[in-house]
Amino acid sequence: MHQPWSPSSWQTKPLAQRVAYPDADALHAVLTQLARLPPLVTSGEVETLKQYLAEAARGERFLLQGGDCAESFDDCRSDAIAAKLKILLKMSIILTHGSHRRVVRVGRLAGQYAKPRSADTETRNGQTLPSYRGDSINRRGFTPEDRTPQPELLLRGYERAALTLNFVRALIQGGFTDFRHPEFWDLDFVNCAAESSQYRATMDAVVHAVRFLETVAGHSLAEIIGRGEFFASHEGLHLDYEQAQTRQVPRRSGWYNLSTHFPWIGNRTRSLDGAHVEYFRGIANPIGVKVGPTLGPEELVRLCRTLNPDNEPGRLALIHRFGVGRIDAQLPELIAAVARAGQMVLWVCDPMHGNTITASNGLKTRNFDDILGELQRAIDIHDRMGTVLGGVHFELTGEDVTECLGGARRLTEADLPRAYRSDVDPRLNYEQAMEVALLIARRVNRKRPG
Repeated sequence: MHQPWSPSSWQTKPLAQRVAYPDADALHAVLTQLARLPPLVTSGEVETLKQYLAEAARGERFLLQGGDCAESFDDCRSDAIAAKLKILLKMSIILTHGSHRRVVRVGRLAGQYAKPRSADTETRNGQTLPSYRGDSINRRGFTPEDRTPQPELLLRGYERAALTLNFVRALIQGGFTDFRHPEFWDLDFVNCAAESSQYRATMDAVVHAVRFLETVAGHSLAEIIGRGEFFASHEGLHLDYEQAQTRQVPRRSGWYNLSTHFPWIGNRTRSLDGAHVEYFRGIANPIGVKVGPTLGPEELVRLCRTLNPDNEPGRLALIHRFGVGRIDAQLPELIAAVARAGQMVLWVCDPMHGNTITASNGLKTRNFDDILGELQRAIDIHDRMGTVLGGVHFELTGEDVTECLGGARRLTEADLPRAYRSDVDPRLNYEQAMEVALLIARRVNRKRPG
């Protein structure tokens, strides 16, 4: 039998990544306001996504989830939002062509304003202050005022999430891109790649397929895509915020987190007896869980049964993130355990978080070859074990940043300071994201029968 649950029952459990607000009354006042504000997404959209994720788990669709490691309030601008949307749309076209599966586009946006930290405090020049935890909690500046958690920032996060979603929906419905012209794809980096001829062949095939579809349909692909969907996701880290936007809706049973379509539990907060698992087990949304090297097979099965007790298709995504050096040894036994338990899950590869390193200049970075290597190993492992890798999860941006090493332009540590803009984790830039999409498409093409 299921244990009793309510949107606040998590408060009886140990809470990881707790935020120490100095004024409890101010926090309560802000949460009361948030609970009265309109939801950011609808239950109908949430249920549609759950259906699509069930199809992805069966190999009928493919999940592309990507965006910033942590959104910034300053980046709630039309150009920055359009750049994120455009790169995900372009990647989805390439993946659709390569896999012959419709792609579910889910952005890490409109709510990714809080980030877990490995330490509660940070010390600089002998001064110790609370760690920066994201724009919805405190500020980046290194002063006591900046680093003190401020409840009002939760309202600012809600407002910017609403603005972002409104603009994304307008762009999607308006068909803001034109995929007919090869120059739209901006593939100068292809000339730098070792296998440039194969990339060019793939892109030529995509462009010809687009023109064929438009001829048959009698509409531009921008118009066709404009009728499609785009979904939002963020890590459900700040449970006070998540609870404030959790509600029941007419003509549907259960409780929905209507701050986003697809919340996930991070690697640091997935304790079976913890507050985050308690909260997530009761909401009706499709949910994800980050699966890392410290999670054993038995614990993973218990986690699946706790979070998806009815074994509902499309409900639970396991987003594995091991690192290129660990995935071969650890992923197969987890896949086997979940299969033996008969659990229906969507397997997703996050090749970013397990491959984070620190450069000699102190900047956090990732090597493109390691990212690609983990992704390729994941495809091989699932293929060998007869399971479906139904999606990928990237930290990326549509801008020309220099945060990850390698790629077609062979970025080095000397290049990192030139355009390192992330406040937390390094992201794939526009060219690296396009390159990885092309490589996935080529890989899936080789596996497709016929």
